[in-house]
Amino acid sequence: MKAEIKPRINLEDRTRLETVIPLKTPFIVFVDPASACNFQCTFCPTGHRDMIRDTGRYQGAMKYELFQKIVDDLGQFDKPIKVLRLYKDGEPFLNRRFADMIRYAKQSGHVDYIDTTTNGTFLTPDRLGPVLEAGLDKINISVDGMNREQYQRFTKANFDFEGFVTNVRWLYENKGDCEIVVKIPGELITEAQRQEFFDTFGDHCDRIFIENFAPCWPEFDIEAHTGIKISTGIYQQTIGNTDTCPYIFYGYSVNADGLVSSCFLDWERKLVIGDARVQSMKEIWNSDKMNALRLQHLEGRRCDNGVCGGCGQLTHCLPDNIDPYREELLARFRQKVTLDPSVPAPGGLRRLPEAAE
Repeated sequence: MKAEIKPRINLEDRTRLETVIPLKTPFIVFVDPASACNFQCTFCPTGHRDMIRDTGRYQGAMKYELFQKIVDDLGQFDKPIKVLRLYKDGEPFLNRRFADMIRYAKQSGHVDYIDTTTNGTFLTPDRLGPVLEAGLDKINISVDGMNREQYQRFTKANFDFEGFVTNVRWLYENKGDCEIVVKIPGELITEAQRQEFFDTFGDHCDRIFIENFAPCWPEFDIEAHTGIKISTGIYQQTIGNTDTCPYIFYGYSVNADGLVSSCFLDWERKLVIGDARVQSMKEIWNSDKMNALRLQHLEGRRCDNGVCGGCGQLTHCLPDNIDPYREELLARFRQKVTLDPSVPAPGGLRRLPEAAE
């Protein structure tokens, strides 16, 4: 097998966050090319159309002119963004100008690296060719079964699995400098299919990995929606408690309509900190709303937050832990950041059960 058995994120050689927080320039910016998805996966909030309707969330593609403004705004930071992640809630290839977005960001000089994640539906040569030519650095391909029947069961899509495999092989043969990563949740396949997964894709990607389900989305009970009990971390690591979210200190996310969330898991839009249509990205990064949330976490009050308090990302998926340095970071944060104390952190307060009120 040519591919390394390795998770899609880099777990080695990570920057020690306690040495750089607070950051003047974010490391990662998520930008969602499309908030909608052609799949209806049971294990993802976007797959539950009724739940998404209840949030009032915009469902559609990001306008190209808005994307251009976002990228132009990134030029106001002191240095280029390390990673522009063109993915959040939906399927990026649903945006017909996806290749143009990659090309514009790549040519801007404001980002060092661009990656994305896709369900693979649109990985045809005619769609992939322009994306590779535009300069995409990495593509994560989510596999959701090993045959058409499993896809129908888990994604409610009539998926041409054989055609998909052919397209992945074409992609690998024509990838140039783009890194190809293929991953699958182990809960979707049988024990025998694990080896079949490696045999099918292992010679046609750079990294391959069998992940686990994780309760990463706040206020979305993945165990209830899938009937699967989760006992291990997403990358097969031990589950552990974390009080302080590191993500809000090195990244933020632009939703497809331009609203900016402090967290890439904000599927309900309860952690909105600004609007890229009328504010600059630098202004939002340094905003009182964003800093109020950071302060809440550094003061050990994460569980007071109605959204952050129930986040499984911090127990099941976390690659970084800044808890041991919280007091040091809090002192440094207060010294360097001016904050309006009247501005509340996004997410609201956690409501106590009636018996405890």
